[in-house]
Amino acid sequence: MDFRGQAGAPAVLCYPAGAVVVVSGLPGSGKSTLLRRWSEAAAAVDPRDVHVACQALMPDRLPYAVYRPWARWEYVRRLRAAVRAGGPLLVHDCGSRPWLRRWLARSAGREGRELHLVLLDVGAAEALAGQRARGRWAPGRVFARHRRRLDRLLLALSARAGTDPGAVPGVVAEAASVVLLDRTSREQVTAVEFGAAGRRPGLPEEACTAA
Repeated sequence: MDFRGQAGAPAVLCYPAGAVVVVSGLPGSGKSTLLRRWSEAAAAVDPRDVHVACQALMPDRLPYAVYRPWARWEYVRRLRAAVRAGGPLLVHDCGSRPWLRRWLARSAGREGRELHLVLLDVGAAEALAGQRARGRWAPGRVFARHRRRLDRLLLALSARAGTDPGAVPGVVAEAASVVLLDRTSREQVTAVEFGAAGRRPGLPEEACTAA
């Protein structure tokens, strides 16, 4: 579902019980902020949290590049543990690693759970402004790589959205659904809900969109 450019994006996105929801977008696009806003509904795995935890155990003088491989391994370890623990899960990912989505989809699928994708399309300028606001910068070559891969993904998704809004193209065949949000609709989606019925009892039907 494409909510870019829409003034009336849903306040709540609804997913099946136990779903794994991957939130993707450029560094600085607001993924961590969105996960914090949604964190009451599910456990969340954010590589920034892993970075901070690893950094706390390292000498201050040691640059992150030295222990980056350990931090990445720890991120994957936490993801594996979170998937095995069951229950709904929110995952922060820059979206440039399709292998990670496929691995998560396989891992969740073995337990009868689905993987869903929420993709933030805020543009490079907005993402760079977000990095500036938080005081943390992705290296230029890393940002450029994420941007190239996400641009290709968005192009494929946008092309399909114009012909069949409910379809998921082959480039993200591992996902049961894809939701596209821009800067405005990102702020309008205030929560996610998980449950077999697709929505929490008592929640107005019009306030919840099944993803």
